[in-house]
Amino acid sequence: MEYPNIGVIGAGTIGTEVAQSLAQAGHLVVLVDIETEILDRARCDIGKNLKYASLFDAKVRETSHADILSRIDFTTDYRRMAEVGLVVDNSTESWPIKEAVFRQLDRTCPPDCILAANTSAISITRLAGTTQRPDRVIGVHFMNPVFRKAVVEVVKGWHTSDATVEAVRCFLGGLGKRAIVANDMPGFVSNRVLMLAINEAIFVVQDRVATPADVDEIFVKCLAHEMGPLATADLIGLDTVLLTLDVLYESYRDGKFRACPLLRQMVDAGLHGRKSGKGFFDYSGQRGLRWT
Repeated sequence: MEYPNIGVIGAGTIGTEVAQSLAQAGHLVVLVDIETEILDRARCDIGKNLKYASLFDAKVRETSHADILSRIDFTTDYRRMAEVGLVVDNSTESWPIKEAVFRQLDRTCPPDCILAANTSAISITRLAGTTQRPDRVIGVHFMNPVFRKAVVEVVKGWHTSDATVEAVRCFLGGLGKRAIVANDMPGFVSNRVLMLAINEAIFVVQDRVATPADVDEIFVKCLAHEMGPLATADLIGLDTVLLTLDVLYESYRDGKFRACPLLRQMVDAGLHGRKSGKGFFDYSGQRGLRWT
C-alpha cells in the first residue's frame, strides 16, 4: 500500500466518512479536529455507520468493526501530520480557514506529502499558492455519502504535477473509486452546476411556486433523479450549501450565484438539514420526510 498512513483534517460528516472509508481499506488514519467533542461524535458515528453498512454489505459484516476503528487515531494534535504520506483536508468551506489549514499542513507534513483538498468550490491553485509544494496540492472532491459514490472528482491546479494526479488516481483505485480529472475553476464541474440547481429550487419554494416535497417529487418521478435538489441540499448541509454559493459568488462576481434569502434565513435559524434534524424536510420523526 503506497500510503499506509493518511491524515484526514476535519471530523464533520464528510471527513468522518472519508476516515471510515480509508480505515475499511486498511489504511492507518490520523483524524484531526480542533475539538475533542467533535472527535468523540465522529467515533460514535463511524460505529453506527458500520453497523448500518453491515446490513447490506457482507464484507463489512464479516470484518471486525473494532479493528476498523482501531486504525483511526482521533486527535487534536496537528503534529501527528508529520507521520503521513497524504492528507485529505475536509475543513470548513471558508477561505480564511482553508488558508490557515494549508499553511499549517505545509509546515508540518513531510516534504513529499500530497495535500488533497476535499473542497466544494475553493480554487486549488489558490490553495497551492499558500504552500511551498504547489506541485503536490490537488483537489479530491469526495461526495456524500462517500461509501456509495464510485467516482471522485479530482481537480488539477495550475501547478499540480502529472505525477501527483497519477498517484491520487492510483490511491483512489485502491479504495474502489474511479477518478474523473477536471481543471481548476471555482466549483469545478459538480458544484458549479449543482449549486445553481439547488439555489433555484430554493427560490421556487420562496416564491411559493411549489412545496419542497412537490419540487423534489418532480425531479425524482419526472426527471429520474435519485434524489431531489432540496433533499440533496439537506444531505450536504444547508450551511455548506450557503458557504459554497458565497465562494462561487465571490469568485465569479456573477449574480446567478447569489444565495437565495430563504437559504440564508434557514441557516441563521439553525435549520441545516440532516445533521441538525431539520432543513427543508423533518428527519426527527419515523414517518419519513415532512415539510417543516
